[in-house]
Amino acid sequence: MTQELIKDLVQQNKTKIFLVVLDGLGGLPVDGKTELEAARTPNLDGLARVSATGLHVPVSYGITPGSGPGHLGIFGYDPLRWRIGRGVLEALGLGLELRDTDVAVRCNYATLQEGLVKDRRAGRIPSEESRVLTERLQKEISHIDEAELIFAPGIEHRFAVVFRFPEPLEEGSDQVNDSDPQKTGKPPRKPEPANHQSERVARIAEKLIEKAREILKDQRAANYILLRGISQVPSIPPFERVFGLKALAIAVYPMYRGLARLVGMETPPVNGDIKEEIEFMKENLQDYDFFFLHIKKIDSFGEDGNFEAKVGKIEEFDSHLPAILDLGPDVLIITGDHSTPALMKEHSWHPVPVILNSPYVLGNLSSSFSERECLKGELGIFPSEQLLPLALANSGRLRKYGA
Repeated sequence: MTQELIKDLVQQNKTKIFLVVLDGLGGLPVDGKTELEAARTPNLDGLARVSATGLHVPVSYGITPGSGPGHLGIFGYDPLRWRIGRGVLEALGLGLELRDTDVAVRCNYATLQEGLVKDRRAGRIPSEESRVLTERLQKEISHIDEAELIFAPGIEHRFAVVFRFPEPLEEGSDQVNDSDPQKTGKPPRKPEPANHQSERVARIAEKLIEKAREILKDQRAANYILLRGISQVPSIPPFERVFGLKALAIAVYPMYRGLARLVGMETPPVNGDIKEEIEFMKENLQDYDFFFLHIKKIDSFGEDGNFEAKVGKIEEFDSHLPAILDLGPDVLIITGDHSTPALMKEHSWHPVPVILNSPYVLGNLSSSFSERECLKGELGIFPSEQLLPLALANSGRLRKYGA
């Protein structure tokens, strides 16, 4: 309902909207303070004081979101309606074009020892080593049964593979479980079909694992592959058509470029970290209405349980915030796609803090940027898919509804 309404009310102007996503931003107290509360963030705190603040719920209360649903929500899409598998996101982010004949799979190189997974990420092998191994797999496994296989190397231990069939697939053909057991010391799981439609996908997945194991048997660390996020591409309404915004995604990690591309944002490859991403945004400022800037490592440190490193990455971003403000956004949103408390070492269901800065907010309700201070803000606790309509309203891009 919201998207249909928004599409009818959108009007054009020359405003610029920035959405900065600090991946995994939210946290929980360790020794009394969350990561945001422990961090020295004078710039974020100053911005929070003059902005609207609140917390958004990525999927629903008590539901822990993956990165796909978390981003879909803040892009203005109902994550319960539009379910996107991580294989699709990874493949798109690595530059693979997907068709209705395809199933995409997100893969990890892993270490297998005596039939048990010793390391699910093969020691996070260097990206160059992963590229060489992936090229080797592509050379030696171009087809399995009726499917063509298309590989693409990713960052560190990650890569993607697409199963391309001769004809369009039935709905539900991707209903095959991950082979990743999610914990070390356990055997890999066998890809099992959940229905008749997915039987041939499961069969090809199983054959791929065995062929790859034979090819990689001489490797010390990356001697096995784990398949994750087996998925088909959905037909999702384009971002520009729904929200009237020409959008640029600035993200180093492929999966997030993939998600942005899926909704129709432009997704050129970007290298570097926060400073380089901001410089890229500056170079393209005149050509777009909407800028999605993704910062990854805050989430990574949360998953590692490294409280101090997560604090340090938040502080690093804070030092770069003035450069973003210097670009003069008409609306600036800073938030996360989900919470990743270092205390839990994983994504969590906790609402995510938000700053929304524009000339048309109350402000002066939160004294700093943290989970507890954002509870005092004018936005309250709200569904994440309402964030984009708020950005459009604050940029003057929504007409009045009704007479």
